[in-house]
Parts: sequence; structure tokens; C-alpha cells
Amino acid sequence: MSDMNISGLTGSQGLLQSSIEKKESGKGFDKVMEETINTISQIREDADKAVRELASGGDVTQAIVAMEKADMSFQLMVEVRNKLVNAYEEIMRMQV
Repeated sequence: MSDMNISGLTGSQGLLQSSIEKKESGKGFDKVMEETINTISQIREDADKAVRELASGGDVTQAIVAMEKADMSFQLMVEVRNKLVNAYEEIMRMQV
């Protein structure tokens, strides 16, 4: 089976890659998470701006792409949170 190459998802993919690069640069986990949340917040603000521009006669395609990028980024953040909660719960179940 051959690998599929999906292009055009640089928003979420870039977000994850930047998080990994920040982690490797020696920053603490809390700083990486804070910067990632700030990035997601900025993406959401960009989507809000695109929707406002659409209301005043802007480009429909640009607004849809911005909204989907914000949605995918938020879904990625939720999945990372779920994995962290699962890991924490697993650690709490360990016998000492």
C-alpha cells in the first residue's frame, strides 16, 4: 500500500510542527502549550476577521478556508487535550 501525500493542510500541520520545534528548543511544556494556544487564538481571530469581511462583500472562499483552518486547529487542540487527560489518568492508576 502506498503512502498518501496530503498537501494544503499547512495550518494544522504547521501548528503541530511548530509545537515540536519549540519543544526541542529547550522551552518548558507550559510555554509550548501557552504559545500553541495563542497561535490557535490568532487563527480564530483571523477567521472572525474573514467572516466580517465576507459580511461587507468579501471573498467567500477566503472566509470558508479561514473558518475551516480555525475549526481544524481547535479540533487538534481538543485531541491533544484528550490525550493529555488520558495519560494523566493512566499515571494516576499506576501502583507505587
